[in-house]
Amino acid sequence: MPWRCALIPLYVRLVRYGFRKHATYIWGALAGAFTNSVFGILRAYVLIALWQARPGLAGYDITDAVTFCFITQAFIGPMQLFGGGLTIPERIRSGDIALDLVRPASLQLWSLAEDLGRAGYLLLVRGIPPVLLGAALFGITPPREPAWFMAGLMLGVLVSFGWRYLVALSVCWLADDRAVSTLSLVLTTFLSGMMIPLAIFPGWVGETARALPWAAMVQAPSDLYLGKAPAGQTLAFQLFWAVALLALGALGTRAIRHKVVIQGG
Repeated sequence: MPWRCALIPLYVRLVRYGFRKHATYIWGALAGAFTNSVFGILRAYVLIALWQARPGLAGYDITDAVTFCFITQAFIGPMQLFGGGLTIPERIRSGDIALDLVRPASLQLWSLAEDLGRAGYLLLVRGIPPVLLGAALFGITPPREPAWFMAGLMLGVLVSFGWRYLVALSVCWLADDRAVSTLSLVLTTFLSGMMIPLAIFPGWVGETARALPWAAMVQAPSDLYLGKAPAGQTLAFQLFWAVALLALGALGTRAIRHKVVIQGG
């Protein structure tokens, strides 16, 4: 519709707003970069010991394993792998969500635009420093196909947003979202490839983990960086989960609007 096309400049401004909003917390972002770098070094030595004991494990050599370590550390901020990043839960609890729902702009797209700005800023300030440190200390490899990797990174951010948006919407039906957030943290940490490559998981456990949406956040873009998976198939996998989660988020938004109207909001 023409009026929806007219909203595109608004979403562009919201991306810029999200970037500038998080740019005000420069010291917090730098502290996060420092923390990611320190834990990256600790993880790197653990993975080096593991691959020295099991050379060629999961089709990785030691350089691949160390590269995987620092690349995944760089994903923590942009993809908000530990959860959060959205203000929707607080606005649902305060009742301000009713104001968000009467805007002509989509709540989901509004939130996505801001989140893309946030992700872009944290990629620059919190994501790149651990990679540079890993390159200086351990000599990690550059991306095999930079264009495919950037596409996978973007899709990973979309999948992450789609999942976190659903978790945020759950507050509308739950008195306390801490249990859902904790479950989300556990699932994202262990099933995304954040800790170790999912190829290490044996048999059907590994196959199942690699087919779930969390793998599209970390393992898939990491595979594209290292050239460990076909680009077309990997991007199609990520795109499937991005579309699926965003579609569920759209249905959830409609359900919240219906709930607010029924309750007299």
